[in-house]
Amino acid sequence: MATKGEKKKVEPEFALGKENYKLLAIGFAIIVVGFLLMLGGKSEDPTQFSEKIFSFRRITLAPIVILAGFVFEIWAIMKRPSEQD
Repeated sequence: MATKGEKKKVEPEFALGKENYKLLAIGFAIIVVGFLLMLGGKSEDPTQFSEKIFSFRRITLAPIVILAGFVFEIWAIMKRPSEQD
């Protein structure tokens, strides 16, 4: 038991473990890749409409990748950090 003169040293604990932060970074990278997949499709002439914006990559693939990134982020937050002694 600590007496008046002794102070107990308390180490700060983070809410998430080191592995969780690595997984969060991976999830963020997945989301960024999804937004990069949406880039492009502009018309060379601003007065002309371009059908390039309706490609599979921009309409279907990119939103699925972004949604997967957000699901991965939720999983990374909810994952219990491993106990290391």
